[in-house]
Amino acid sequence: MRDPESYPEPSRKRRRRFDDDDTPARHRRGHTDLTALDERAGVDPDGPPEGDRWSTWDGAEHGPTPRPSWVVTEHAAVDTELGVIKTGKEADVHLVERFVPGTDRRTLMAAKRYRTAEHRLFHRDAGYLEGRRVRRSREMRAMANRTAFGRDVLSGQWAGAEFAALGRLWADGVAVPYPVQASGTELLLEFVGTDDGTAAPRLAQLRPDAAQLCDLWHQLVDALLGLARHGLTHGDLSAYNLLVHDDRLVLIDLPQVVDVVGNPQGPEFLARDVRRIGDWFVARGLPEVGPAILLDDLRVELGMPPGPEASLT
Repeated sequence: MRDPESYPEPSRKRRRRFDDDDTPARHRRGHTDLTALDERAGVDPDGPPEGDRWSTWDGAEHGPTPRPSWVVTEHAAVDTELGVIKTGKEADVHLVERFVPGTDRRTLMAAKRYRTAEHRLFHRDAGYLEGRRVRRSREMRAMANRTAFGRDVLSGQWAGAEFAALGRLWADGVAVPYPVQASGTELLLEFVGTDDGTAAPRLAQLRPDAAQLCDLWHQLVDALLGLARHGLTHGDLSAYNLLVHDDRLVLIDLPQVVDVVGNPQGPEFLARDVRRIGDWFVARGLPEVGPAILLDDLRVELGMPPGPEASLT
């Protein structure tokens, strides 16, 4: 019998690894690039047929009813960003068009987006926040300590306060933009301007004649009395947060709206609002007695007795 060790070692053919690079081309399977055949390449299959995104109406908090006829609520609507209207320390305002593809249903809106905790800079906010409360003590501590989470809570509070105030005031006929919707720290508001996207000028940009100055003052008095009916004052009123469109005065920028009675500094905010806007009108020819009378009328509307804090000096 032959010794097993005398038999030759059987040859073993090494199986090729799938990632070997030296496989002859004739033995490789062809790989066809199919991306060129995909007509949707670079297109989000879940995105709208046109525009930047589907409407964010569904799931957002909505403004008061009955809504103006120009508000687009259809679920098939899409939103398109058209540019920046204004940048600020606390928020940026963008121009957005919402429309229903294939129809003539479209409208322009101002998208006010409050900054995140990393970028936003609300200055002197402690005085404005007096009298405001949140439900959770953890949120109150975070706000007081100005942690990143606390600043996010504050940002949400500013947005929520402005949206709620605009809803109340608009429903009462006060000259403010209609609040379309709120979602997180983004507000979509009525765009005050022309159909081509040109924003209405601020009061500070105007040089009104005597008749127009008088008319704008009376409109301002009506608007501030409207706030006072709800126990409020603007909190940061000046000629820079009043728009004039087609001779109509419109109050904007109300995140810091102050509860005059509930805030210990409320009477001071009220007097400061009247003093600052009154100075602008007086500098352009309004009699100085006008702001003093306005402050007295506002205090009466608020149910506040006259006192030393009512002085404009």
